[in-house]
Amino acid sequence: MKDIITKLAELPKVDVVNGGGDDLVTNITNIINAIIAILGIVCVVVMIIGGVNYMTSSGDAGKVKKGKDTILYGLIGLVICVLAFALVNFVIKNIIGQN
Repeated sequence: MKDIITKLAELPKVDVVNGGGDDLVTNITNIINAIIAILGIVCVVVMIIGGVNYMTSSGDAGKVKKGKDTILYGLIGLVICVLAFALVNFVIKNIIGQN
């Protein structure tokens, strides 16, 4: 087991997305960006579900309101995800000094 771990530790680490860089800040940035992307996808799915609820409401005022509210909440979540992505990348590039 120790030999396997040693051989794995000796393997070169390649970050295909950012062209190299295997330091801690790059790894954390990639993880945070992936989490924000997944949350953005979830927000889009919530908006689609709200649109389906709105379209299938058949004029029922309660279902129409629920569909509109779901679309609104999904849109708010998507805006928060975009702002979080921008903020994280701004902090990493300008304050920490990574490229």
